[in-house]
Amino acid sequence: MVSSVWKGTLSFGLLAIPVKLYTAARSQRMNLHQLHKVCHTRLKQPLFCPHCNRQVERSEVVRGYEYEKGQYVVVSDDEIKKITPRSSTVMEIVAFVKQEQIDPIYFDASYFMLPDKESEKPYALLLRTLEDSERVGIATVTMHQREYTVFIRPRKNGLTIHTMYYPNEIREVAGYGKAEKDVKLKPVEIKLAEQLVDSLSQDFKPEQFHDKFQENLRALIEAKQKGKSVVTEEAPRPARVIDIMEALKKSLANAGAQQKPKKPPKVRQTGSDHHRRRLAS
Repeated sequence: MVSSVWKGTLSFGLLAIPVKLYTAARSQRMNLHQLHKVCHTRLKQPLFCPHCNRQVERSEVVRGYEYEKGQYVVVSDDEIKKITPRSSTVMEIVAFVKQEQIDPIYFDASYFMLPDKESEKPYALLLRTLEDSERVGIATVTMHQREYTVFIRPRKNGLTIHTMYYPNEIREVAGYGKAEKDVKLKPVEIKLAEQLVDSLSQDFKPEQFHDKFQENLRALIEAKQKGKSVVTEEAPRPARVIDIMEALKKSLANAGAQQKPKKPPKVRQTGSDHHRRRLAS
């Protein structure tokens, strides 16, 4: 059973709704671990104290902030508890804004919010109000030793929470946002590009997108377990520098062709596998 990551009260005005948060999405990847080359044993990172020259137990671990190289301020659990804000148990909505005013770059992790027992009606009331007003609630919540500003929005008959990146967490890159100012575009180039966008426009279907590297890695692992090999990906050809108008026209010509989703690499037998099959027969 999936466990909640936060439990408390959602409030705005005098309305209080007991709720729970559940992780809405999580990356699913096949991870390759570090092994000892000699015996293929997975290498571990033990809790080791170089000063005492021994491994330590979890009960011996404390937390601390390094203010200078090798110098730490030790902080106890009781001290952390004393400074934990009210938002650790109460998520208070402080504002409602139009969703189109929020730049997606501020969206971080996502969570599903479910009503606790006997709080279905106020939950449904907030959900309906956000849907009708086309607004998003902004609130604060403390979890994992950090206070987050979060967006509360309606989605598929439920409330979804998105933690927000703070402005100081959004990086600045030199030169970003200056491309259009420094380059002169011809009207015909803009028109062809818009036609290309229009020809490739479609409804968003998230199920059609996938991680091809992970699919290839899974096929490789399964093939090696069975003594087989995997057909390699075709190497990309060097890009030929062509005129932008020529590129747009060729792209438009090719856009009409139906693009079929590529399948994972096929597994083929190696000579050793074929030899084993002949012996078995």
